[in-house]
Amino acid sequence: MEDYAVVVSTIGTLKKEPDFKSETVDEALFGMVVKLLKKASDNWYYITTSYDYEGYIHDSQIHICGDEALNWDRNANHMIKFGIIDIMAEPSFQSYQLLELTRGAVVKLSGKTNEKWSEIILPTKTMGWVRTEFIADRIRPQDSKPNEDILRKNIINTALSYLGSQYRWGGKTPYGIDCSGLCSISYLINGIVIYRDAHIKEEFHMRKITREEIKPADLLYWPGHVAMYLGNDKYIHSTGASSSVVINSLNPKDRDFREDLANIQEIGTVF
Repeated sequence: MEDYAVVVSTIGTLKKEPDFKSETVDEALFGMVVKLLKKASDNWYYITTSYDYEGYIHDSQIHICGDEALNWDRNANHMIKFGIIDIMAEPSFQSYQLLELTRGAVVKLSGKTNEKWSEIILPTKTMGWVRTEFIADRIRPQDSKPNEDILRKNIINTALSYLGSQYRWGGKTPYGIDCSGLCSISYLINGIVIYRDAHIKEEFHMRKITREEIKPADLLYWPGHVAMYLGNDKYIHSTGASSSVVINSLNPKDRDFREDLANIQEIGTVF
């Protein structure tokens, strides 16, 4: 089969098996388009994301609409830039909440505004309102990028916005995020697709570099773990050992040095 759907829940949870109790392998965010590969049992679908990651998703979390999904993707040119926000039924805090969205969720604007509010069109054609300050232009992989220094800084600032979020296996939002989720979503929000797991795949334009070549926003790899380099021996990562997104150091003299992560296996860059 070849069909497409849009994620319409706050988080579209990708499972290893077609079962809510199965391991989570990834999270697709609201407004992202997924490709249906096959239908499984009990209203589950095996799907692939735009960044070539696969898993099972329940049909309660998606809107299956074929070419309409592709049209949505072409015309949904904004995203949520704040951590967790409310979509309201009317342009007022006193209205009622339609749903919650997280940083990185894809939205489509109707063009209608009301003071500090913007109206959005949901994939199901429902309308809602969001504070204008919470949205930003969606950056796509094919878009022209700022110069390298600015892009590296933007990627780092995105990663830092998740600081303190709880560790969640397979997570990719401020509700909870894992190590590769943190790195991949920080790049994706800035229009760069990298592999979602904690190892280098050259087909995702990630290449190996030496310790001497490392710059901020490059990635550090250990067996089963990945972190983002911040500069001055510091790196940010989501780690089960700390239960959250934290900053640690490669310098043994620093109080936040992690001895178990002293020996980096590989360093990767897309630049």
